[in-house]
Amino acid sequence: MKNIIQTLALIGILFIGFSCEDFLTESPKSDLSWNTNFTTPTHAYNAVNILYRNGAPTFYGNGGVYIGPTATYGGFMSGLFDNEYKGQEVIADYSQKLSITPVNIANQMDGIWDGCYTAISRANTAIQGIAVTPDLTEEEINTLSGTAQFFRAFNYFYLVKTFGDVPLILDPYTSLENIYLPRTSATEVYAQIVEDLVSAVSKLPNKAFTQNGHRITKTAAQALLADVYLTMSGFPVQSNHYADAATTARSIINSGLHRLIENGSTPESSAYNKIRTTDNDVEYLYTYEAETSISWNSLPQISMPNKAATWGIFKYSITNNAYRPVKEYLNVYDSVPDLRMHERQFFHTKYTYTKDGKTITETFPQSPYFWFNEDAMLVSGRGGSDVKIYRYAEVLLIAAEAIAQSEGVTTEAVKYLTDVRARAYHTTPRAIIEASLSKLSKEDFIEEVWIERMREMPFEMRIWSDIQRTRKYPVTNAGNKGTANFVNVIGAVNPWGQTFQEKHLLYPLSNNEMQRNPELVQNPGYETLD
Repeated sequence: MKNIIQTLALIGILFIGFSCEDFLTESPKSDLSWNTNFTTPTHAYNAVNILYRNGAPTFYGNGGVYIGPTATYGGFMSGLFDNEYKGQEVIADYSQKLSITPVNIANQMDGIWDGCYTAISRANTAIQGIAVTPDLTEEEINTLSGTAQFFRAFNYFYLVKTFGDVPLILDPYTSLENIYLPRTSATEVYAQIVEDLVSAVSKLPNKAFTQNGHRITKTAAQALLADVYLTMSGFPVQSNHYADAATTARSIINSGLHRLIENGSTPESSAYNKIRTTDNDVEYLYTYEAETSISWNSLPQISMPNKAATWGIFKYSITNNAYRPVKEYLNVYDSVPDLRMHERQFFHTKYTYTKDGKTITETFPQSPYFWFNEDAMLVSGRGGSDVKIYRYAEVLLIAAEAIAQSEGVTTEAVKYLTDVRARAYHTTPRAIIEASLSKLSKEDFIEEVWIERMREMPFEMRIWSDIQRTRKYPVTNAGNKGTANFVNVIGAVNPWGQTFQEKHLLYPLSNNEMQRNPELVQNPGYETLD
């Protein structure tokens, strides 16, 4: 039975269960099969609601204490993140050693493939069903279909970055005919992603995500579209869309709907601690929701080292530093001016508690304080903070890079990069930051954006996507912190002494998937199983 289910997920054949498990609404659970027509608005809403918690979005909040979310795999592939349990969670170890094969990480690759294609199948069904559902207003049709297109694009974007060419399926499966499809070129897949997102942008409400009940909005779709344009402009597609990325990011900026969270007057009230503890700020363009009573995440468990569980003070019986940045990553921060590197901002290295009348301070390697949640660790044992997938800071960095690529180092590009850096370098006068960036060549300025992306977004888990699209690998130096030298990734040596080959820039299709679908061809370099 398991193999049948996996095969159905692979090809998007779902005798769909649209359970309204999305806790954004509290309507009762219900199920639809494909043979049940979309006869009421409730059917259409349920078909879209489930997309919030299927496929690629879940990869940022799934997992457990041992491996963490699926999106962390790229950090291990870069060699710049480590996992205390990698002896058990071997994808981390195989990735660092660049020894992944279609067999030894088959289960993890199946999870990505099956999860995304399940979500795509549901999106295809929703898009077709919404169009024929009676009693929906035009506004409802636009919002629901635009949301379904957003999620179809989001899942294809995750797939194409992971595997390259993938089968492009746009219609619901209603039979077992033509179930084995070959891979579609990444260029064509990206074209469909853009088409979906452009359509979604035209349909979705012009509101901030957090002011729209955490429902997908125009600016959420634009954030994804800007990211897609930036990615398409790099490898492997190399279709220059930098100007489109700049235009799309500018639309978000000029909308006035979003802003950066500002620092408070104390370290505890810094912007980064506000991001850590708040879910409803307009800096967030798209988040994956968590709620302790319905759908929680395990991220607080991986905010502490393994030994923390032995202290006997937390609600969790196991903790694990499952996404620990190694020193070669941390060197990109200048720990003196950069607030993000200060204790209990992005990271922490000590924890003080009282037990049996004694005050004890424990120390440990840098761990993700960004995911530390007091209520989860000390009271509920359930992570209830939303996972931030797109923040306004990233929009500013996309704009800065795309403008520099398409127009040069303009005052506007400098402003956007400065906006992000000045929040972190809060004791450095803004004019000094702007002056230093304005003097840079185009190439040096773009590399400064890449550095800032590393500093600002370790927990959005973008590092591997950036290496893939730029084909540049950051080499840092403990003696010159706050800088990075970007070298060609092919031939670069990771912190574990392994040399990147071109094949490593994509993951292999799992051997299971290759056996299930005879039309698939393996990615170059992975044709043999060992």
